[in-house]
Amino acid sequence: MTPQAESVLELFRSTGAYLEGHFRLTSGLHSSTYLQCALVLQHPAAAAKLAGMLAEEIRKLAAARIELVVAPALGGLIIGHEVARALGTRFLFTERDAATSKMALRRGFTVGPGEIAVVIEDVITTGGSTRDVIDLLRAAGVNVVAAGSIIDRSGGRADVGVSRAALATLQVAAHYPEECPLCQRGIPVVKPGSRPT
Repeated sequence: MTPQAESVLELFRSTGAYLEGHFRLTSGLHSSTYLQCALVLQHPAAAAKLAGMLAEEIRKLAAARIELVVAPALGGLIIGHEVARALGTRFLFTERDAATSKMALRRGFTVGPGEIAVVIEDVITTGGSTRDVIDLLRAAGVNVVAAGSIIDRSGGRADVGVSRAALATLQVAAHYPEECPLCQRGIPVVKPGSRPT
């Protein structure tokens, strides 16, 4: 693990954001560890530090000046906003439409064809939410040049269709519920994230 990744995980531990137990992730997979980014990001100094580090990684991936940072609500809101601040650009967020489960721009947010954007998340496990945001932006003609997250739980395997950066990449076991050893042992599952069960 890189020194940067170690310092990021130490920040999670020191703020009580590195949880151990039996968790159902947003992806539907089950895991024995959960990184609750909101517990780190509730501290403005920590949020600014992580965002500055992530903005530097994003700059390395993007050849052009980034005009827009977009994040999926709810997890990506704080880190996305702080990365936009670090990059000196505007910030928008997407929300899932309750009827279709697809990402949508609401609240009067608009994007224009040819805008150069990056997508920022708190944690990537499968990359599904990031891909959904990228698809939405591309359908509007936006040029999405990179994506980033504080944590990559996929071990670097998540493919979102663009170059991607993460401050810490972890190889964390995640299981489908029917194959989960914690479920098989009868340990109750908890859903600690922001999305309802």
